[in-house]
Amino acid sequence: MGRFSKDIAKSYRAAGISDRTAELINLRVSQINGGAYCLDLHARKALGASETLQRITLLRAWDECGGLFTEEECAALAIAEAATDLPNPEERIAAVASARLVLSDEQVAAIQWIAIAMNAFNRISILLRHPVKERELS
Repeated sequence: MGRFSKDIAKSYRAAGISDRTAELINLRVSQINGGAYCLDLHARKALGASETLQRITLLRAWDECGGLFTEEECAALAIAEAATDLPNPEERIAAVASARLVLSDEQVAAIQWIAIAMNAFNRISILLRHPVKERELS
């Protein structure tokens, strides 16, 4: 899974997706799945990728935050949610079609793979009951 993750990172960077956006996707997927270990890990990684505490805190309500998230980030988050929740086919198709209005096909594919990988990591972590260690926010 580690090699898979590194390959996905190469792919999304080549497609022009920033580490900051990738971490938003990882966080949103982990919020939906309830993966505490991954939430902790990717919140710290997001902060390291210049994400703000405000945006991390409001991520669950990204679609209600006006201009706080860019159009591209909103498209990426919609794809991530569709890949995680697996809504009915019409909703999945609409999410991807809307995203294609602001993202390239390569970016859409890369975002889908980020979400797929995070879903897999969440399931592994939840099933193995990875502990969350108390730490200072930095």
